[in-house]
Amino acid sequence: MLKVRDGDLDRMGLLFERYHRQLYRFLYHMTYQREASEDMVQVIFYKMIKYRNSFTGTGEFVHWMYTIARNVLKDQGRQKKQVQAGISVDEMADWLPDGVSLELQLEKKQAAEGLRRAMERLNADEREVLTLSRFQELKHQEVAQILNISEGAVKVRVHRAIQELKKIYINVER
Repeated sequence: MLKVRDGDLDRMGLLFERYHRQLYRFLYHMTYQREASEDMVQVIFYKMIKYRNSFTGTGEFVHWMYTIARNVLKDQGRQKKQVQAGISVDEMADWLPDGVSLELQLEKKQAAEGLRRAMERLNADEREVLTLSRFQELKHQEVAQILNISEGAVKVRVHRAIQELKKIYINVER
């Protein structure tokens, strides 16, 4: 990114190849909208080029990138107050361990559907911290830098979000 900042814009293609899937997954888990997530990824890379001079190199590139992503997500949220979920049960089933029998596959899909519905009911902050820590597999320290909070606060938020997800999941399954 330092080379992009200094004018070598061709390097942005490398950054895109390296990070666009990761950004897409983050945005998708926040919005559950495929097309909107794809569009936001493009906006994020446009903003990275536009605001490249704001990257100082003192922090991690990924943290700077996620800050831009969160801002784009907030802008999108202001434009669309209501975010509708569109994640498929098959995609959620991929998050669960593979089963062997047809019966286990059916149970897996049913559990995935319940998990999808429960994730939709979490508030945006809970969904964001779970997405960053669990689905993006970022360390608590990295999540803390992205959210601009302490590592301890991240641990507490993740714990509370998981507890809330469990409560919602149990109620969804009834």
